[in-house]
Amino acid sequence: MTALGFCDVRVSYNGIEAVQSFNDLLHSGEWLCLIGPNGAGKSSVLRAAAGLVPYSGSIAIDQKEIPATSARWRAQHIAYVPQSPLIPLDMNVFDYVLLGRNPYVRHFSWETKHDKEVVGDVLERLDLNAFARRSLGTLSGGEVQRLVIARALAQEAPVLLLDEPTSALDIGHQQQALELVDKLRREQGLTVVSAMHDLTLAGMYADRLVLMHQGARVAEGSAKDVLQPNILSEFYGVSARVHHEDDGTVVVIPQRISTR
Repeated sequence: MTALGFCDVRVSYNGIEAVQSFNDLLHSGEWLCLIGPNGAGKSSVLRAAAGLVPYSGSIAIDQKEIPATSARWRAQHIAYVPQSPLIPLDMNVFDYVLLGRNPYVRHFSWETKHDKEVVGDVLERLDLNAFARRSLGTLSGGEVQRLVIARALAQEAPVLLLDEPTSALDIGHQQQALELVDKLRREQGLTVVSAMHDLTLAGMYADRLVLMHQGARVAEGSAKDVLQPNILSEFYGVSARVHHEDDGTVVVIPQRISTR
């Protein structure tokens, strides 16, 4: 069981506050999605949790402060999918995903049979088996994005941070990737924090949404609570119609603003 807590987390760049007093507590198996316009602070929250940017306040896993842990401990507990990953173009797909197993490889040792089986299983689930021996430089943007998700899942960390994980994926692979994350969090108690621009997908998969604007939380709750036309208009500046399906899915449909 893994809980992830944020207490008064603030992130600043060159004296400008990007995240203002972010607080939240996620329990094992919970999925929180951060939404909001560009520059709202979503990615900064994730980067702080991943230990990539300085912050004030507290971020803890099971009440253990993340900054006080070793890099190995963090890698065993937190997997992070960035928006713009650095890709070694001459490495092949299997070896790249196998890097996700590094936190479990002892010094002066090699990956085990189990490590390779984990990688093979993730590649199969994300429909990447056919690419296993191809170099990363030969893949499309969407294929690379699936690969980065695969590496994070191969890490088998109990906390998964996803920064726009489906932005380059076609609709089929968007569903495939998010369904796998959803299955793992339900079966294994994976705790997920994502930042997403696709509001319909965010509402479909996350338990809770937090809408951020200029670094602050301005709305939170279920998709039904947050994805309302007046809220979207105020903070996104968009005219949108919101449709509620019988199964509870909330569909956000942008409307064209007539100039006639």
